Amino acid sequence: MQGHGLRTIGPLTGPRAAPEGNPLRPLPWRCHAHRMNRRSTPRSTVALPLTARDLRRDELAGCEWAGGPLHVAAVARALERAETGEVDYLAVCTSAGTPVAIGGVDFRLFADAGYLWQLAVHPILRRCGVGTALVGALEERIRGRGRSRAELRCEERETGNRVFYERLGYLPYGTVLDGWDRRLPSGEVERYETVCVTMRRDLSR
Repeated sequence: MQGHGLRTIGPLTGPRAAPEGNPLRPLPWRCHAHRMNRRSTPRSTVALPLTARDLRRDELAGCEWAGGPLHVAAVARALERAETGEVDYLAVCTSAGTPVAIGGVDFRLFADAGYLWQLAVHPILRRCGVGTALVGALEERIRGRGRSRAELRCEERETGNRVFYERLGYLPYGTVLDGWDRRLPSGEVERYETVCVTMRRDLSR
């Protein structure tokens, strides 16, 4: 998903992120991935410690799960902006160092806030708390810049995303028309437009 669209991420679990500081820092979350049987009941649980750090350019080829080649190209452009300090772009990783969630915070759009965008969690780890870890790490980057508010958009029709962000303390305050390019099964690229809900969270408390 391109532009300002936000991909589905997991529900609220665990505490807030660790204090800002080392760009490679362990987070006080563990991702709990459930193995399901044919009746969709948990058979076993695996806890994965998570670490947040800056996403590296050489990791992009392994991040197509975030939204395909068009999305990866958009992330590559965001990493170029990260070199100028306009944005921070993070990866939440397992203990093996593999990114399982990525997303950015743009500091150019608001003088007193950071704008969260391009959030994505690996499909096999959605609804395991990884999205909460990603949002928390991005919020710490906002605080580290001396800003007191986080802003984001999510598609109006994706009610699950809105519920997730509301659980994290984000409040809706309007709607806006947004859009991004997407590739069709035919290989053609079309412009996708949708109505997004604008949301914000006060980080000063």
